[in-house]
Amino acid sequence: MSATQHHERQPIEGTTLFDGDMAQRGYALNAMCYSFNDAENREEFRRDEEAYCRKYNLTPAQRRAVAERDVLGMIAAGGNVYYLAKLAGIWGLNVQDLGAAQTGMSVDAFKAKLLSYNEYGGAA
Repeated sequence: MSATQHHERQPIEGTTLFDGDMAQRGYALNAMCYSFNDAENREEFRRDEEAYCRKYNLTPAQRRAVAERDVLGMIAAGGNVYYLAKLAGIWGLNVQDLGAAQTGMSVDAFKAKLLSYNEYGGAA
């Protein structure tokens, strides 16, 4: 395949496309999640989640989704799964747990679905 060719995007059922608009919508949430690279910030969040969310000026929808551990709500509010993984780690979850929640599947079913896709994004 030449450098000028590209693969057509094939959405995975139940997922949300993270594009420029979503990046702008989720900037505060993703910035907060990025801050969790620092153990001191993770501890501050654990001590007072609401205050930590206010510190990053999360929208009411983002604050509600965080408080309710609502992965789909965080994604709908512009959360990027790779940043949300930092927050999920505080809760003892991993990226596959987030993907399963996003698609409404069990973690095992989500893993199996991932394994069924070939290197070009299509079903094997």
